[in-house]
Amino acid sequence: MIRNYLKTAVRSLFKNKGYSFLNIFGLAIGIACAAFIFLWVENEFSFDQFNTNKDRVYLTLVNQPYDKYVFTHNSTQAPLAAAMQTEIPGIEKTCRASEGETSLLFTVGDKSVYASGRYAEPTFFEMFTLPFVQGNIKNAFSQLNSLVITEATAKKFFGNQQNVIGKTIRVDNKENYVVSGVIKDNPTNSSIQFEWIAPFEIIYKQSPWMKDWGNSGLTTYVELKPGANVDAVNKQLKNFVQRHSPVSISHPFLFNLNNWHLHDHFENGKMTGGQIEYVRLFSVIAWIILLIACINFMNLATARSEKRAREVGVRKVLGAGKKSLIAQFIGEALILAFVAAILAVFIVVLLMPLFNALVQQQLTIGLDKPLHLLALLGITLICGLIAGSYPSFYLSSFNPVSVLKGLKLKDGSAAYIRKGLVVLQFSVSIILIIGTIIIYQQIQHVKSRNLGLNKDNLVEVMVHGDLGKNFNAIKQDMINSGRVSDAALADHTTLGGGNNTDRLGWEGKAPGSKVLISGRSITPEFFATSGMHILEGRNLQSSDSVVAVQGAVKTMNTVITRSFAKLMGKGSAINKLYYNEGDPNVKLRVVGVVNDYVYGNMYGTPDPVVFSVIKPQDAYIMYVKLNGKDVAKGIDDVKNIVSRYNPGYPFEYRFVDDQFNKHFLSEMLVSKLSQVFALLAIVISCLGLFGLAAYTAERRFKEIGIRKVLGASVSGITSLLSVDFLKLVAMACIVAFPLAYWGMHNWLNNYEYRITINWWVFAIAGCVAMLIALLTISFQSIKAAIANPIKSLRSE
Repeated sequence: MIRNYLKTAVRSLFKNKGYSFLNIFGLAIGIACAAFIFLWVENEFSFDQFNTNKDRVYLTLVNQPYDKYVFTHNSTQAPLAAAMQTEIPGIEKTCRASEGETSLLFTVGDKSVYASGRYAEPTFFEMFTLPFVQGNIKNAFSQLNSLVITEATAKKFFGNQQNVIGKTIRVDNKENYVVSGVIKDNPTNSSIQFEWIAPFEIIYKQSPWMKDWGNSGLTTYVELKPGANVDAVNKQLKNFVQRHSPVSISHPFLFNLNNWHLHDHFENGKMTGGQIEYVRLFSVIAWIILLIACINFMNLATARSEKRAREVGVRKVLGAGKKSLIAQFIGEALILAFVAAILAVFIVVLLMPLFNALVQQQLTIGLDKPLHLLALLGITLICGLIAGSYPSFYLSSFNPVSVLKGLKLKDGSAAYIRKGLVVLQFSVSIILIIGTIIIYQQIQHVKSRNLGLNKDNLVEVMVHGDLGKNFNAIKQDMINSGRVSDAALADHTTLGGGNNTDRLGWEGKAPGSKVLISGRSITPEFFATSGMHILEGRNLQSSDSVVAVQGAVKTMNTVITRSFAKLMGKGSAINKLYYNEGDPNVKLRVVGVVNDYVYGNMYGTPDPVVFSVIKPQDAYIMYVKLNGKDVAKGIDDVKNIVSRYNPGYPFEYRFVDDQFNKHFLSEMLVSKLSQVFALLAIVISCLGLFGLAAYTAERRFKEIGIRKVLGASVSGITSLLSVDFLKLVAMACIVAFPLAYWGMHNWLNNYEYRITINWWVFAIAGCVAMLIALLTISFQSIKAAIANPIKSLRSE
């Protein structure tokens, strides 16, 4: 019996090549699309899971309540780690590390390269799974100037040398470090990335400010003891800092390693989501696209029911029961699904390089992994069962007497179900089109917002060696080159968070008020270089770096942003004084006010900023404003000039534009994926619509012939065949519009700076869906309309 079913299924497959192709290709696209999404989702969930102690390792985050919001960050005090381990029983070990990545120059022989890494305590290697391939944990930091590097970094420094332990490296042309260990390269799915690790003690000795409970500026990792309750530890941590520094408003808590990648978004002190939102969204999209592909199968199978009616009738007369017929048709659907799955695998393999470039990962189909094979088998079975379920019940229900008498089958409920499924398909497609447009609009809206500065042709050059000391000469030579309009020094990146404090006071400030204010140290050229405008008062001057002393009071001149000026009360802020509440004898005078500018969170409202004059030797970044005449030659000129004054350090730079775009990597990825999957959903829907249009034209072949004989025009017949389908697309618009509005409105609410949803977005999506449907239908409609009526009427 099974052999007979297989023969029948294969015969039907080859007999109806066109419909078989539409079914197989539609399912294959759906399965391939789902495979891409699930591979990406798997990779997102795999982040940091290679760490053996992942369930017990935590990052220390801090909540700081201010007047308008609660600020959550990971910048902690240096004394916190030792105090936690001593005073809180559930903590097994702690590790202090420098914040972010530090780029240093490493010189080996005549080779000089920059590499990014971190300073950390030895427990770093115990908390995180970082296998040593040379050296060991015990001797990693046995001496102060030790350096642990990754395999890739070892190759960058030493080429193909097999053993590099004990090798000497010159760091920043100042000190020699000894390689004490080589570890395996960080997996791409690790939240912590680095090329080297050096002892934390190095920067701790260089930074006396770290010893004060009032200063934050490093990262603290914690590993709990087995069985320790994190909620109990967090309860003890809530007011832990206040026991050591009563004026502090920092409230630390532990954030588990498993959540670092997917649940890293906090709002008003509470975890509100993060990358997990996109993971859930695209997981749903994957199943929806699979459903759309299955709908094609159902529609085409039931639409061509008359072709199988006599077969069903004969089988029933010969004794076939309903269950055996259902099994037969589901078996046929499963065969088609398996063929589609095989084709999908080829599609995935073929397009994987393009998908990896899109998501910036190194994903593989991994058919050698049992889990992947089981997933592919499961998706195939689900598609086959869903796709074959309704057609099998529908076809097996035919009355054999009516069928064998040649009576025309009534569509009945099947026609309505087909129409409903078409509406569902196009509803999803229209929702995806609307979502794609709105996501793109939101990204462009933020990228084109007034930042308060001009990032075009603005270049960041890291300050190394004597660059700061020779800045004035370097700046003049760059301007003389004719391709640079200005240059300036700063202690932080323009778009970065920088230093901040809540301890500034001024006359009229409400008692107990807490406002976070950022601090920047710059040279006077900074505002002209960055395109920021002085609204009131004057620019900073080099002489403002000198603190004026009058009696017991010291005064320093500063420039503030407009939002800070508003906090200081009505009237002009010029010549108003403010102070650090911890040292009221040092007065800060306002000599100028500049416009607010966006930094840190590109979607948010920026906090106030205070600008003071920096000493060139204390700068970390030089900003260069190219005049735009020839950017490539301008960079060459800057490189030659900087290298002439700073020959021991290779020239490195980056455009502020590129740094700005990096703030939108997640949103841009979602935008690109949305475009791809919206297009695929439309393609799959159109494949089904194409098949239904062909079936409709075939079924009404004689009617069309009669109409043509009676004088009907090609355009009239085309309209007749198209209008019913266009009505379904119009119904899909009615269903999709409110759902799309609801979904995108909720998505936009996650952003403080956002667009409003315009009516024309829905009009465009509806018109696009109508146009695509019309083009899909027109081919079959026109083909039927121009056919010779004699062929259709010859048998009458």
